[in-house]
Parts: sequence; C-alpha cells; structure tokens
Amino acid sequence: MYRNNSSNLYFLLFLFLFIACGDDENGGTNNPTPAADLPVLNIENSASTEGNEEQKILKFTVFVQGAYTEDIQVTYKTQDASALGSIDYVAADEILTIKSPATSAEIEIAIIPDDLNEGNEHFLLQLFDAENATIRTATARGIINNDDTALTSPEGGYSTPATYPDWELTWAEEFKEGPINQDNWTFEMGNGCNQGLCGWGNQELQSYTADSTNARIEDDNLIIEAHKTGSASYTSARMITKGKQNFRFGRIDIRAQLPKGQGIWPALWMLGKNIDQVGWPACGEIDIMELVGHEPELTHGTAHFGPPAPNNRFIGSSFNAKGPDFSETYHVFTLVWNPGSIYWYVDDVLFHEINPDITSGSAYPFNQEFFFIFNVAVGGLWPGSPDETTVFPQQMKVDYIRFFEKE
Repeated sequence: MYRNNSSNLYFLLFLFLFIACGDDENGGTNNPTPAADLPVLNIENSASTEGNEEQKILKFTVFVQGAYTEDIQVTYKTQDASALGSIDYVAADEILTIKSPATSAEIEIAIIPDDLNEGNEHFLLQLFDAENATIRTATARGIINNDDTALTSPEGGYSTPATYPDWELTWAEEFKEGPINQDNWTFEMGNGCNQGLCGWGNQELQSYTADSTNARIEDDNLIIEAHKTGSASYTSARMITKGKQNFRFGRIDIRAQLPKGQGIWPALWMLGKNIDQVGWPACGEIDIMELVGHEPELTHGTAHFGPPAPNNRFIGSSFNAKGPDFSETYHVFTLVWNPGSIYWYVDDVLFHEINPDITSGSAYPFNQEFFFIFNVAVGGLWPGSPDETTVFPQQMKVDYIRFFEKE
C-alpha cells in the first residue's frame, strides 16, 4: 500500500508540474528565470579620512556577478552606528540603477568635515529589495578616519540642536521655569540605608532631600546642589523618572556643567525599569556621565551588568576635556542607543561603545526600557571623602535633556 500511494503522489506531482510549466494563454512558455540564474550583488566597505573643510566622499562599489540583460535596481539606505547621519555623514535612502551589462556601480556618501579631535567612526550602508538580481553581501561599513588634533569648545560651552534629520524629539526637559515637574521626576530621600548598611551601596555620606536648597530650577537650569551641614554631614538631591518616564532606543542629549572638588561625585545615568524584579546589576545600568571631583577634566561612560555583587561586571571608558575642565563650561553628554549597541559621546565626540559581545555569557540587559537618575553624591568608595580643599556648595547645572527616536 505504501508503494501504491507513492506512485499516485509522483503522478500527481508530475501532472502539476506539467500544467504549471505548460503554454500560457498567449501561446508562449510560462517559464520565469529561476532566482539561481539571476546575477548576484556584493557591496564592499569604504574608508576615507574625514577632512576639515573640503567635503570628502566615501565611494562604495557594488559588484555584479553573473550575466544579465535587464537593468538592475537595488535600494540602499544608511544606518547610524558610531558615526551619525547629519553630523558625521549625509544620510541616504535611494535607489541605485545598474545598466546592463555593467559589472559594477558606485554609491557615493558625503562625509561632513569638522575639526574635532574624535575617534575613528563608522556607519552602515545596506542593500535590499533588488530587482533582476539577488543580494549576497547586503551590508558594508563606511569608515571615517579622524585626522584632527584639536578639541574645541565654543564660548559659553557646547550645545546641540533641538532637531535632527530622521529623528523625532519625543520627550524633553528644558527647565525653563519651576517648580520641578512632578509628572516626570521623583525625589529619592535619605541616607540610602538597606539591611543595616547606609550610603546608597557606595558608602556615600550625603542625605538626599527634596528641599529647594538642594534641587530647583534657576536661570533656565535644573540645579542640583550639595551642601555641607556639619563637620561630616552633607545634603544633596537625587531625582529619578522611575514609574513616570521610561525610555528605550534613541538619542539622548544632556547639556550640563559639572561640580568639582575632592569627594564630589555627579552622575547622569539610567537603570533598567525591572530593577525591582531582577535586582542590580541584572537590570542593567547605563552611566551616561560620571565624574569624580578630584579629576574635573575627566568624565566616564560605563555599562554595568552581570550577576550580583561581588561578581558584578562593568565596562567603561573616560573622556578628557583637554582644556578647561567640566566645571568651567557646558558640555553635551550624548548616548546613541540602538538595539544591540550603545555609543557614548561628549560634544559629539565618540569615546565609548558596547554591543552584546561584552557580556561573554552574561545576559545583555540593554534592549529593555530604562529610567533616568540625576544626582550629586558626596563621598563614597570611588571619589573618597571631602577634605579641607573641598569648597561647598557645589552645583551641577543641567540646561536640557532631550530624547529623540528614529522616525
């Protein structure tokens, strides 16, 4: 019975193929070109120095493998990585036509020159939706090699625009008038005591308050101010958006001027919104900016992850202002946060990046929603305690925070 059924199936399959491949209604043969017979497209990486004034062009070559008679069309689109469209290069979303019988064609992407001393950067160029061809290598890297030596900060400090091409501003705090918006922010209070240990897990010395002495809006800035209130007692403020505003994937710009001094520890950072369920650091921590006051020319960007302490893990990099320190003028601290990658910038200069490879077996927690934390700590394991050189009060001024999402 099994063999008889097989014979019937083979006959039906033969009959179906005969009908499908038979003459069409116009008397011709309905036999489209199999995909295997179509020419194949491959795209190669391209690299160039950035330049200071004259605009340079990255030329990507798309190669055609195989014979063809009909012109090929393929859509190409740029995607930000460490280089950003409208800042580092001119973004594109267009169609390339390759005329038969050409064996290659070029895509040109313009580099935006500047004189900032930044690291080498890259973006991606992707091919998709090919007509009359198939795509084998769909993605290429556009590599922009830095050739500058000077890091400049304009008078009054660095600033970034309120709009970018291909990005939508979906949330912002401009801090134009008080009081502090309770729809966005909650004050965390006290000494951070937990199971008999105080100091917010870092042996910090301050007590956080919601008093206007420690946090207020003044001169179009959010002011977080640390005070000395006794021989070894201090107050400050710690503000969070937990339970009110959560964020995932986008560009974050925070313009701020930072405090300094031995034992002073300002931070602009984020925690995974699931911290109450999974704990720290399994929830993930993204430190957009941290500074320890005895090194006022350095800021740090860090990602924390992994199992509970003492086996927790982190990876970070620092940025050197190479001039007036971060207490003397405004700088913009930027996070470009994509699925599977995060890039840290100061004044649009890249200095740190991560992807899932950093976890080496630990979960990568940075593809979920996070909330913001702004605070100025006093003392702690990293900065140490204030001493006789530390001047109080110390202020962190935040001019704005803006969150953009890809359109």
